[in-house]
Order: sequence, then C-alpha cells, then structure tokens
Amino acid sequence: MPEWLAVVLGVLAGLVILWLALVAVLWVQQKRSGGAVDWRAVLRLAPDVMRLIRRVAADPTVPRATRWWLGGLLVYLLLPIDLIPDFLPVIGYADDAIVVVIALRFAIRHAGMPAIERHWPGTPEGLRSVLTLVGAAR
Repeated sequence: MPEWLAVVLGVLAGLVILWLALVAVLWVQQKRSGGAVDWRAVLRLAPDVMRLIRRVAADPTVPRATRWWLGGLLVYLLLPIDLIPDFLPVIGYADDAIVVVIALRFAIRHAGMPAIERHWPGTPEGLRSVLTLVGAAR
C-alpha cells in the first residue's frame, strides 16, 4: 500500500472515531439528563447563550483567563471554519455544542454561578435548561 494512501485512510479512520466519540458524548449527556432535554428548545436558546458568552467575556469582574477563554469561544463559533464542518449531519453542530458546554463549565468554575445568572438574558427556564446541559443544574 502506498504511504499516501495509508495516511489518507488513517485520517479518515480518525475522523470516524472522533465522530463516534462526539455522538457518544451527546448520547450520554442526553441519558444523564433523564431524557429531559428538548433539543429543539435548546436550539432556540442559542441566541441567549451567545449573548451570555459575550456579556460574561466583557465583564471586568470576571477573571481575565475566563474572559479570554470565552472570547476565543465566540471567535470559534463565529468563524466559518470548524473542527468538523457544519454540513455533516449531527456531528457538524455537535462539535460546536460540546465546545460551548466545555467553555461554560470552565466559566462557571472560574467566574462563579452568580456571574452566569447575572448575565443570563433569557428566561429562568432557559437558564435551567442550559445548566442541565452543562451539568451544573442546581
């Protein structure tokens, strides 16, 4: 087998493994929430989550590292270039969702829940849904 073919097959196998891992993470997260997550409602929360990230990233009372992390998240979400292209079914948007969950967990851990609650632009039910997805529900 030519070396270039082995490289191409290795990259494709890696992408398939990554895709399966991301789908597994979403499945586990759905099961952990007891099936209580309405994914359509979560998609409707996307604008509120973007405003939350922007507001927390601009808050001078939040630690600088957290603000940089969230600023980088905003850039990642707004750029058309992704780790996994959005045109791929399920996994295209799943990588964005997982990155947002990781960044929000980091923000909650370092900025604190009061900062998240203070900057949340939506309804209390929406915040509870986001916190459930992040795994930080009270």
